[in-house]
Amino acid sequence: MDRSIVMPGQIAIAQGHRVEATERLDPLSGEAVIVTLVDLETNIRYRIAEEGYGVDLVRWLGRVLDCTISVSATGARTELRIDATGPGAVGAKVALRDADAAADAAKAEADRWGGADRPPPEEPERFW
Repeated sequence: MDRSIVMPGQIAIAQGHRVEATERLDPLSGEAVIVTLVDLETNIRYRIAEEGYGVDLVRWLGRVLDCTISVSATGARTELRIDATGPGAVGAKVALRDADAAADAAKAEADRWGGADRPPPEEPERFW
């Protein structure tokens, strides 16, 4: 699954390089925020200068598909399109939690309509 991440600054990572991203959930917006990005081919680390990263950091691996650097009067930013190949991202935790809730609701509905509250029929006596 392709993921697009945007980071401030000029981060030139060649197409095909493997990267390791570390992200966390932003407590205000609830969106995933990239904290660090490591180019595993060159071992260059890019870190966002923020205080209090928190303890809910998630690391995932990927391969760079496309790198676009935009430079303007207000500064530079880099957009990377990454094919995520490693462990899931923070968003996956949220998706799994929602999927578990949906599965529980489906089970409850199936029990309600499927007759799970009825006793099972008695087995007939066997004659040999």
